[in-house]
Amino acid sequence: MREFDVAIVGAGHGGAQAAIQLRQLGFAGSVGLIGAEPELPYERPPLSKEYLTGEKPFERMLIRPEAFWRERDVALLPATKVSAVDPEAKTLATEAGERIGYGSLVWAAGGVPRRLRCAGGDLAGVHVVRCKAEVDAILAELPAARRVAVVGGGYIGLETAAAMGRLDKEVVLVEALDRVLARVAGPEVSHFYEGEHRRHGVDLRLGASVARIEGDTRARALLLEDGTRIAADLIIVGIGIEPAVGPLRAAGAAGANGVDVDSCCRTTLPGVYAVGDCAAHESRWAGGRRVRIESVQNATDQATAAAKAIVGAPEPYAAMPWFWSNQYDLKLQSVGLSIGYDATIMRGDPAARAFSVLYLREGRVLALDCVNATRDYVQGRRLIESGIVADPALLADPAVPLKTLAG
Repeated sequence: MREFDVAIVGAGHGGAQAAIQLRQLGFAGSVGLIGAEPELPYERPPLSKEYLTGEKPFERMLIRPEAFWRERDVALLPATKVSAVDPEAKTLATEAGERIGYGSLVWAAGGVPRRLRCAGGDLAGVHVVRCKAEVDAILAELPAARRVAVVGGGYIGLETAAAMGRLDKEVVLVEALDRVLARVAGPEVSHFYEGEHRRHGVDLRLGASVARIEGDTRARALLLEDGTRIAADLIIVGIGIEPAVGPLRAAGAAGANGVDVDSCCRTTLPGVYAVGDCAAHESRWAGGRRVRIESVQNATDQATAAAKAIVGAPEPYAAMPWFWSNQYDLKLQSVGLSIGYDATIMRGDPAARAFSVLYLREGRVLALDCVNATRDYVQGRRLIESGIVADPALLADPAVPLKTLAG
């Protein structure tokens, strides 16, 4: 049985950062980085953007080259899927029947893409975007595909639709809610992006649910609940993820949405930490609510917090969340959490394709969505941190730098 002083399950951004940070903090014990995929740890955001369009080769997506891990004595265990955790024996069981011992465990397994549960959801030609192998499967079918249907109007769906448009495909995007980005942005941002995608030729179908996928052995069309039939040579599903926490929950870890962690990313299991997409923490930026945040920033910052706790220098995780999305020539940068906002302020003109939306509660700025407005994004952080109630007219004036309103 292999044993590690720290075993890390998940070789994405969170898992890689945990290993890197342990060594940077001087941790001299053995570290094992266990990944379900065969590749070296790599960046995920390009999968739905530059990697899908062929603009970024996989080698440029590696978080670190192979030599980096070898030089820092981090043992890589690729193509290894953990199926069970025994917190009393401090062991992991893999699908291949191996056992791995650990002193501390960092669970950074991320999430599993939700798939369509309707008839035909498992046909060939129906894909998700979450890992290299899945995107490679899309790329293999793209040359023969003219019509692409995208299901889901969140970040992944919109980025994928934009990428398909750049590859000169006919794109239809189906979203069950009445606007895109409904779960992460306000109506102003949603409607702007709807207009941009339509301007680029994407056929948006809002408030539309998939009843089934037609085909024999291969998908040929989406059939919507209202009876509309959308022919497609390729179907890409981007409807969110399910936190990959089955083994932890089976072992008794608390949590309803992922697993619950404290301010140092400890789960309720002894010696077990969780970071990234699968970890739910109480956030001051969400008014103390317990939230699960799916972002590279959250994964890497939580991994740093876990590593510090493991080496005996705990520092509570309190980083302000931030996100980004690239679509066409638009850069959306978001900071803070808009949960519970009661007012919005438009700063700039969407028609100029450079503007920001500020989300407020009781006059205080909670979050910003900034489209091609990097200065607002950078300076808006200070407004959120300060909690100052600023003059709405000044907040709305693009000529007034936000940093002058932060106190």
